[in-house]
Amino acid sequence: MPRAKGGPKSRARRNRVLNLAEGYWGAKSKLFRSATEAVDRALKYAYRDRKARKRDFRRLWIARINAAARLNGVTYSRFMAGLTKSGVGIDRKILADLAITDPASFTKLVETAKAAS
Repeated sequence: MPRAKGGPKSRARRNRVLNLAEGYWGAKSKLFRSATEAVDRALKYAYRDRKARKRDFRRLWIARINAAARLNGVTYSRFMAGLTKSGVGIDRKILADLAITDPASFTKLVETAKAAS
């Protein structure tokens, strides 16, 4: 019985990996084994960093809110606790944007938070 080498299925798998490796430097875009290693690593980092990006943005928003809150004489934790008590349901992304683009409305939110706590 002749040896089966996979044929179209194997070629399709190799082409899929090589297409993902398009634009990589040198052998990583030409040779299947090198491309497989590079693509696997890239996909692993992409998965990990999609999670990390969310953490990074949250840290950035908190830093911006804290800076703006301190300019208005209250700490971040007291500000957020006051907003929660007063029933204001604005997320950190919007609060950080308000702190930068519209300081007057952010100041009103700080006053609301101070009154609630």
